[in-house]
Amino acid sequence: MKKGWEYSTIGELCNKINGLWKGKKEPFVNVGVIRNANFTKDFTLSFDNIEYLDVEAKQYKTRKLEKGDLIVEKSGGSEKQPVGRTILFEKEEGEYSFSNFTSVLRIKDWNVISPKFLYKYILFVYLRGDTRKMQKATTGIHNIEFDKFLSIPVPVPPLSEQQSIVDYLDSAFAKIDAMKANAEKALNEAKALFQAALKEMLEPKEGWEEKTLKDIVDDNCPISYGIVQQGNHIEGGVPVVRPVDLNKKYVTVGDLKCTTESISSSYKRTILRGDEILLGVRGTTGIVSIATKELKGCNVNRGIVPLYFKDKIYRDFIYYEMLSPTMQYVFAEKTTGSTLKQINIKDLRMIKFSYPSIENQQKIVTTLDSLKSKVDRLQENYDKISQECDALKQAILRQVFE
Repeated sequence: MKKGWEYSTIGELCNKINGLWKGKKEPFVNVGVIRNANFTKDFTLSFDNIEYLDVEAKQYKTRKLEKGDLIVEKSGGSEKQPVGRTILFEKEEGEYSFSNFTSVLRIKDWNVISPKFLYKYILFVYLRGDTRKMQKATTGIHNIEFDKFLSIPVPVPPLSEQQSIVDYLDSAFAKIDAMKANAEKALNEAKALFQAALKEMLEPKEGWEEKTLKDIVDDNCPISYGIVQQGNHIEGGVPVVRPVDLNKKYVTVGDLKCTTESISSSYKRTILRGDEILLGVRGTTGIVSIATKELKGCNVNRGIVPLYFKDKIYRDFIYYEMLSPTMQYVFAEKTTGSTLKQINIKDLRMIKFSYPSIENQQKIVTTLDSLKSKVDRLQENYDKISQECDALKQAILRQVFE
């Protein structure tokens, strides 16, 4: 225990208020409801996608957010992102509440502990991984055991020292965030330039041919969904590529999952040659990758359609055309379904593609490859800086609180 510091718990320092249900009884009041989607990766509150709902006035009366409230994510999360994320509400005006997937901690006495200090300390606890031990999963949703959360011990130094710690952390974090923001700005600018190049270079021009997708694929490789099985890592199974593996230009053996289910004869037509475009058509539609030679003999999940093209179509050209804003809009337009979004094979076959001579296709691909490699390098740089910034914040928090 540091000299002059006392210790308490979150439950002793705060009152807990449960989140708001939409409600059915009048009178109603229209308010902005803070949801898990409003929690940013940097543990701040985003007002960009606030959902405004008509809620029961009686419920809202006891759940109106006040400046200094701490909003805790009590349900949601994932394996990589445990529940327990906490953000500080600092808005003084407006009508806002919080969803039933969250709870609010409202400090009992600001003369004992400041909201900003408690927010920083809970952030330290979360980043240290303490809340992961307090969560339990039911029906795929992670829930925090709030009794354990409320029993977390909290250091309580004098208010003047709390303010000094908050000022120090704010200053250090601002410098770290600026470093991360600069890398993100460079990445976003490169992405914007790449998208502009895709749009301009792939815009159909005089002399270009236009044909439907079914007319440019190889006649021996008809357009078809992959096999149904999801699959796991099982020795001796059949290698299967899933939509989640389509996260870069080339898919390699390292991205494979396996299934022990045999491939029926009706799905043998989707066994890969190792030179196809792999198009995501279920869930997240419009994602695109290219199969490498190492994938020869493998198969694809039902969420993917493998496409092998005729000789006069340069595969990489169609890959970039599929990435273009114009074609991504077409894919979105062809996507149907409310629960499971997908592109039907019948609609996919009739999508039109435009292309120049094979020589011009190759020239365009060379230029786009160069631009994309720069974007990829900046993405790697941003990812590295982002990880280092997060690690640095954790180190500073440990320095202060441990």
